[in-house]
Amino acid sequence: MQWKKYVWRYFMVALGSFISGIAINTFLIPHHLFSGGISGVAMILYFLFNWPIGVQIIVLNIPIFYAAYRLLDREYVLCGIFGMLIFSVATDATRFLATINLVDDTLLAAIYGGVITGIGSGLTFRVSGSAGGTDTIATIIKKYYSLNVGLVGFSINVFLMLVAAALFGVKPAMYTLLSFFVGSRVTDAVIEGLNRKKTILIISEMNVEIADAIMDEVGRGATFLEGTGAFTGQDKRVLFVVVTLTQIAKIKFIIEKMDPHAFMIVQDAAEVLGHGFSVKKRSST
Repeated sequence: MQWKKYVWRYFMVALGSFISGIAINTFLIPHHLFSGGISGVAMILYFLFNWPIGVQIIVLNIPIFYAAYRLLDREYVLCGIFGMLIFSVATDATRFLATINLVDDTLLAAIYGGVITGIGSGLTFRVSGSAGGTDTIATIIKKYYSLNVGLVGFSINVFLMLVAAALFGVKPAMYTLLSFFVGSRVTDAVIEGLNRKKTILIISEMNVEIADAIMDEVGRGATFLEGTGAFTGQDKRVLFVVVTLTQIAKIKFIIEKMDPHAFMIVQDAAEVLGHGFSVKKRSST
């Protein structure tokens, strides 16, 4: 039912936002590290003036959500406001965790801070949720302007790092960069999970047999593409397959068994849409 999807979406947004708020106080604040985007701005101001981070996040997001409410889908905006409020409340409510200093080593704090915030962000983004801030700004830019969304977020984070380096020294800024990198990788992993898609191109004299084996043993569809060798000028049939990350090993085994001299390329697939991604295993009778 539709209401169950809404409940699940808001639950995941709340969980992800709460986890991110805890990670900030547990790992980042004690070592003068910070997260990206609006929360990063709030953390820098916290270090300078001791202003509550959660309150700042709410204030800084007011003009962003005002613009978003006028320009974007209302459901997306409401979900973003919900996530932002949970994140803000969690950040201020768990402020006492910053005094515990759970991890003494700054390097470990940067890594674990990136991992935990990445998990929180990944859970939120996995259900197409948001916690406001630069994510909402990027969505507006993507819809109405031709600027690169990734470049906007990257530029904001670079600016934050430069400010942090000027105020607190180069070392915290470098650790923060590491935390950014770890967080982004973990976020991608949580969003995609073990269902990350890969595309495989196979050139073999036994493409038909390999395609049959893939459909029968792996349960994936396959497509033949027509190609021509640049050096030989000979026509070639290229086998194209889209699979999950966990199915690559089985396909490699099939190819090595049927044609050890086959040429195979494995590439990342950013997104796979449409029906017919898989086929049922064909009966042998």
